[in-house]
Amino acid sequence: MDKLVSPVTAGAAPFKRPLRRRILRLAVIAFSIYVSLVTLISLFQRHLIYYPSREYEGLPTDVGHEFEEVAIRAADGVKLAGWYVPCPDDKATVLFFHGNAGNISHRLHKIDLLHRLGFSVFIIDYRGFGKSEGRPSEQGLYRDADAAWEYLTNTRGIPAERIVVMGKSLGGAVAIDLAGRRTPGALVVESTFTTLLDVARIHFRFLPVKLILRDRFESIHKIGAVRCPLLILHGTEDRLIPIDLAKSLFQAAPEPKRFITTPGDHNESGFSYNLDYATMMAQFVEQAMP
Repeated sequence: MDKLVSPVTAGAAPFKRPLRRRILRLAVIAFSIYVSLVTLISLFQRHLIYYPSREYEGLPTDVGHEFEEVAIRAADGVKLAGWYVPCPDDKATVLFFHGNAGNISHRLHKIDLLHRLGFSVFIIDYRGFGKSEGRPSEQGLYRDADAAWEYLTNTRGIPAERIVVMGKSLGGAVAIDLAGRRTPGALVVESTFTTLLDVARIHFRFLPVKLILRDRFESIHKIGAVRCPLLILHGTEDRLIPIDLAKSLFQAAPEPKRFITTPGDHNESGFSYNLDYATMMAQFVEQAMP
């Protein structure tokens, strides 16, 4: 006796096979697009880390301060540009490292405030920023910091204990690396992080950042080598670098240290948020100076 076959059952298999093929084809296409995206980001990742600007938007004289244009060379021969802004009878000299965007001309407000607090200031543009030669990279920025330190200590003859190494955001990682290998009078960092990998994991959750990230700026593994008084400032509303990263960095740091929470988002927070926080920073530095 012939077996009766339902028309619905008989037609199911032919429909399932094309559907599976379409799903598999879409999955392969999606995976190929993802791999291509990851490859592209991996190749051009430094364009996502560094945002240099070549054109100056002002000079220290625009905020009422005389200055010297300084040209120095890093150990690998890259020529760097910077400004030395002297303050008569200064309390100390601040060696300032800016963040990952713009150039030194975008930090005039900080230069002005530091000068009014009684500090001389030396600020440089990393390689690839402003008038400095080359292209930025993690190891390159460390060489730039070394060149700036050598300029202050050797060329200008400023004692190491009279230098305050200060950094904002990515500059905080540069400052921590330098202070861990040298011994300045004090270290001040603002709005900085544990490692760049931790920041990347927050903002690029869909990417295998641990596999592809080359410049890592692992401050959490370097902060223990710092042997000078440390001040960390961080904004409560920082959405770029959450304050919890700064707190973890602080916990890993040896004494003496202090953590100051300020209002503001990433670019507005820190010692320059208002005069009260600037005064706190200056008092910390004065106490740290021998």
